[in-house]
Amino acid sequence: MNRVPMRTYEEVHSGFLWRPPQKFNFGGDVVDHYAKDPNKLALIWCNESGTEKRFTFADISRLTNQFANLLQSYGVKKGDRVVICLPRIPQWQITMVGCFKLGAIPIPCVQMLAEKDVTYRIEHSGAITAITTAANVEKFTAARNFAARFCVGEADGWIDLDSALAACSDTFDPVVMEAEEPAALYYTSGSTGNPKGVTMAARGLFAWRVSAWYWQAFAEDDLVWCTADTGWAKAGTGVLFGPWSCGSAALFYDGGFDAKTRFELMSRYGVTVFCGPATEMRWLINEDVSNCDLSTLRLAVSAGETVNPEVVKRWRQLTGTPLLDGYGQTETLMTILNYPPMPVRPGSMGKPCPGTEIAILDDQNRFLGPKETGNLAIKLPNPGMMLGYWREPERTAKTKATVDGIEYFVTGDLAYHDEDGYIFYEGRADDLINSAGYRIGPMEVENVLTSHPAVQECAVVPSPDRERGEVVKAFIVLRAGYSESGELVKELQEHVKSMTAPYKYPRKVEFVPDLPRSAVGKIQRRVLRDQEYATFRTNKKVEA
Repeated sequence: MNRVPMRTYEEVHSGFLWRPPQKFNFGGDVVDHYAKDPNKLALIWCNESGTEKRFTFADISRLTNQFANLLQSYGVKKGDRVVICLPRIPQWQITMVGCFKLGAIPIPCVQMLAEKDVTYRIEHSGAITAITTAANVEKFTAARNFAARFCVGEADGWIDLDSALAACSDTFDPVVMEAEEPAALYYTSGSTGNPKGVTMAARGLFAWRVSAWYWQAFAEDDLVWCTADTGWAKAGTGVLFGPWSCGSAALFYDGGFDAKTRFELMSRYGVTVFCGPATEMRWLINEDVSNCDLSTLRLAVSAGETVNPEVVKRWRQLTGTPLLDGYGQTETLMTILNYPPMPVRPGSMGKPCPGTEIAILDDQNRFLGPKETGNLAIKLPNPGMMLGYWREPERTAKTKATVDGIEYFVTGDLAYHDEDGYIFYEGRADDLINSAGYRIGPMEVENVLTSHPAVQECAVVPSPDRERGEVVKAFIVLRAGYSESGELVKELQEHVKSMTAPYKYPRKVEFVPDLPRSAVGKIQRRVLRDQEYATFRTNKKVEA
């Protein structure tokens, strides 16, 4: 499969038709397909100790066959749930794809989960099998009665995965997966309550390739490096489903974040497409790359949280390559993207993915016009859309709205579009700041603040106020060489006033060493917002 020809956005979007197959098994239809070329590279794995391993698609096909046989030998069958909590090691791809071949439903989990998080996923999903490392087995107390518990490394009561694989047959016929059958289960945090079990259909694994075609423009000669955690659906976009559906090889690095190391690895291996979260990009743009050969790098992409326009500009200055922001959710896959042939509009998420139609709705589910902020919604049906939240039909139903007889998925995010169809993210619906009747989205203020040289990163939230209801408050992490002071607060406030509507400036500023993040690294504005309201309530009680 060659790279999709670069055409204008209008040409692609107007002529695109979804053609998801009625049956699709990622293991058989993608991995085994490319395995027909015994020399085709699929994966380069390395770690911070300097160890390296390379795998062809033929290697992956053989190893995933062995894992499917291993699961089957322990009674695991199509539809059974399997919890996979592994770091960035090749066993992650092997167990994920092996599950797909058998029709078992993998549940990828991030490494940072606590025991209660793992227990909830096991009990809520009804999982019967677990795969993890020796360092994580203590989190799996709820899995003690599982017939099959596989460990990378040695742990009492657990089956050594690598040894068990070696004893299994390397031939396996992938099961038939109907398009609407559940194929993967991702847990994602909600604004309230327990995590939601997002159930992806087999058609969803197929649909992942569309953003890979048009956003990342993957081809068979690419080497792709996405730094996403294995428990995040973004790993599907940039590590597994996206690149392998296009025949691209993936670089998989098991090590902590270090800006210098990131660029050294890109240079050493000849990475062509790099994908990292906005948080990483904010640090990478400050690195000296004069000793790195980035001649193979042609593109960088980012998703998960909005990349500030200043970061996009400085990335191009540093590397000579574009940085294309993208928007998606675990429930929807990637849906709004910037594309290589399309002019980037600073601050915009881009335009809808081919085959995806969006709308901006008000609270009464009426369509809004250009520059009007409202609820971002996606027209249904869409092959990339989840089947629903696992065993929670009522929660699933609450995400739907019907407008003029057409059903939409309401994302819970706020956005607006301009006259040319570019879409701009304005924050989560519950992140909106209502100050003296003005509705203020946090992203615009954050974008302005991060353009100031003193600001490393920031989060803007509502802070309760007796007179205005709420005011804008900015929590700011300073760059090295800057110190907090009253003078700097005033300077930042004037900076915002000079670059956006004055009523949006942060009336409150707090300098912090870091910002709260979710298990997958996203800044949690909600934590800061709740903290502000809790302090406000406490102060009111004291005054009373």
